[in-house]
Amino acid sequence: MMNCTELTNNLACWSDEDLLNEYRLTGNRELFEALVHRYEKELFNYLFRMTGNRQTAEDVFQATFLQVHRKCSQFEAGRAFRPWLYRIASNQAIDNRRKAKRHDAVSLDETFGGSHSEGDSLASILCGNERDPAQTVELWDTIAQLREAIGRLPEVQRQVIDLVCMRGMTYREAAETLTVPVKTVATRLMAAKKRLASALGALA
Repeated sequence: MMNCTELTNNLACWSDEDLLNEYRLTGNRELFEALVHRYEKELFNYLFRMTGNRQTAEDVFQATFLQVHRKCSQFEAGRAFRPWLYRIASNQAIDNRRKAKRHDAVSLDETFGGSHSEGDSLASILCGNERDPAQTVELWDTIAQLREAIGRLPEVQRQVIDLVCMRGMTYREAAETLTVPVKTVATRLMAAKKRLASALGALA
């Protein structure tokens, strides 16, 4: 096993699972901080979309990693860390929303991960450099309509859109995050896409 000095010099090479397991064994805070840093932007953006409020998202983010610390001994060998983390985050956000009675909001200005490069937003992905000003204005109108349509989706559909389409999770990872069967994820995603297609179809 590596000593602490060797360990902290090679954190970038460690998987999430190895970091958490080693943290559980050694209590080395640098390992835990490395995990927090890896998910700082990605998870915050996810929570912002769930809560609709930056301060609330920050509070839930901190509560999530507090739970990761408390429950690290329950993390099962062989399972993936990312869906486990998102499951904790989703539960924390839902609990927070129930207490605060806040409504969800969708931000298209926030960045998200998945297959897109860091710093991308839905708006920047949809808007290319080749469009003329008229096309850009038209597209922004479409984005506004899409934002509204996503905001009107039922929570269970909004979650799968976020996890699969924006986070880039597989159906299996999303199913583990939401603690539902893979088939349920597929069904919810299909229903969400139909609703969004219908909303956008009205613009044509």
